[in-house]
Order: sequence, then C-alpha cells, then structure tokens
Amino acid sequence: MNVKDMGEIDGDMLLFGGPYSNLQATEALLIEAAHRGIDAAHMVCTGDLVAYCGDPAATVDLIMDARIAVVAGNCEKQLAAGALDCGCGFESGTTCDRLSAGWYAHANAEVSVKHRKFMAQCHDIILFSQSGKKFAAIHGGVTDIARFIWSASTEEVFAEEVDALRAHVGEVDVVIAGHSGIPFVKEVAGVTWVNAGVIGMPPHDGAAQVRYAVLSEGQAEICELSYDAEGAKARMVEVGLVQGYDITLQTGIWPSEDVLPQALRR
Repeated sequence: MNVKDMGEIDGDMLLFGGPYSNLQATEALLIEAAHRGIDAAHMVCTGDLVAYCGDPAATVDLIMDARIAVVAGNCEKQLAAGALDCGCGFESGTTCDRLSAGWYAHANAEVSVKHRKFMAQCHDIILFSQSGKKFAAIHGGVTDIARFIWSASTEEVFAEEVDALRAHVGEVDVVIAGHSGIPFVKEVAGVTWVNAGVIGMPPHDGAAQVRYAVLSEGQAEICELSYDAEGAKARMVEVGLVQGYDITLQTGIWPSEDVLPQALRR
C-alpha cells in the first residue's frame, strides 16, 4: 500500500470523489472551495478523476494544476497500467458493465502520458488528523479498491474493511471513502464511515446537484453543489457519450439502477 500522511490539519477540509471527467462540476467545486476559504492543501479527492463525462484530460489537468491530494481509484489504476477496461467491479451483463465500455474508451483515448504518470503516483491511502481524530481516505475498500460499500451494506462488510485498513495504518477514527457515488455518514464497526459522494454525477435522487463533504472540527457534513449541468451534458453529446448518463446530469436518475442494493433503488 502506498500511504501518504498529511499530518495535523488545522481548519476546514473539503472532501470529494469522482470528478468523472465532469469539467464544469470540477470548476464549480474549486470556486466553492475558494468561497469557503479552503485551499488545495486542505482538499482530498477519493479518486476516479475520469469516468462518464466528456472532458477527461481537462478535468485531470485542473486537479493536477490545483495540486489536490488524490487517492488512487480503480480508474487511475487501470489507466496508469494501460488496461482496456475501468476495473469498476461491475457484475457482468449489468447496465453499468455494458455502458462502461463507451466512457472508458473515450477516457483512455484522451488522457496523456503525463496524466497516466500522475495517476500512477496517486496514493492508496491518505492519512491526516484533525481535532484529535485520525482520518484515513480510501477509494472503495481496502480489500478491493473497487468494492461497492453502501449505507445499506452489512456490518460485516464495514468491519472487514476497517480491520484491513487498521492492519496497514493502525487505529483510525474516521474512514473517508468514495467509489459508490452515493454519500452517507454512518457510525459502524468502531469508526465513522463517511462517503463524501462524487461531484461528477448526481446521487440518483432526482435532482441535478452533486455532492461533496466539508470536515470541520472533526465532523463531516454532506453538501450540495450546483454547477453548469447543461454545459456538461452538451459536452457529452459533442463527444458521443449519449448512453444515458448525459441525461442523468439533468434528471438526477441513473440509467444503471441495477448496480444498487434494493434498499437504495427508487
């Protein structure tokens, strides 16, 4: 495991996942961070810089130029390795599995050698402390980078991941995770588990706003972010990514509900 320790953090932090090649949402997030007085040294991304949307290269450039700490997601791992699929862990034959071929091929064609080198250097775990608590940021799970962990996942799933994390980095109080795309905060398996959500796609709730989290004095709050969803959709249409996720940017409803546990379906 490639682990980075940011040390003690004074002041608020902004946590987010899944820019998903959504340049407009990433630009809006940086504006929101500046409005809150949070600089890049106090920001952590839980990975998947590229995915469904139309601007993979420009989105990665924006994150790189801002010098934001990024946890390696499965998309970073796969692109850095020159793999031919996203490694998302979708079940064969599901809508997500079928649709991922299109957006991954676009991202794979667009990102440069420079981007892949940056992705290869992203850390598996990022540690920091705030207000007497130790935090560990990961992507999906420790046992499996692409493990989907939901608010509805069993206690056993959380306990397995917390045990695996502690085996690598020792005791932690709070886990910051991403990958699954739907934010939540849950006290489970002896930690606070925070999925900060993603900024590249709305969380299947019928609205266009995306999500991120703000950490203040050791407490996480899930926040909404409005951005130019019309512009992001237009870019997807321009590059031919019209498999359904383009419509999701407006409707807030995923075309891939079959990836969700029953309790989170509409």
